[in-house]
Amino acid sequence: MAATLMPNKSDATSSSTAAAGLSRRESQVMDILHRRTGATVAEIMTDLPDPPTYSAVRSVLRILGEKELIKHREDGPRYIYYPAKPTETAREDILAHVVRTYFGDSPEQAVTALLRMSDVDLSEAEIKRLRNTIRRARQSGR
Repeated sequence: MAATLMPNKSDATSSSTAAAGLSRRESQVMDILHRRTGATVAEIMTDLPDPPTYSAVRSVLRILGEKELIKHREDGPRYIYYPAKPTETAREDILAHVVRTYFGDSPEQAVTALLRMSDVDLSEAEIKRLRNTIRRARQSGR
């Protein structure tokens, strides 16, 4: 499972997907499928660093299908592959794993790290949205 949490997606998700039992190449393919919300073998090959053969990509897709991480649909003569789990759900699962593993289960430490690594100042609108999100989380008992 992969997520689109940081600009360097393959680095951000590799440790999380490794924890989920995925190889580096499987993680890369999952990253592509989440980023594109679905892709053909040719599109996956275009996005892969040092792309393997068409057959090798198909093998990775078969394995991901056996692990029930992806699905496919027919689009004329080709298949479109897409994540079995919605990207938002995968993102939350991966983030929960990162917070548990690297921040001692402390959302405060994780948010602090995110804010420290950001070189961009948050706009007033972004700060307002964050405050509203925190308020709603408190109201729902989180």
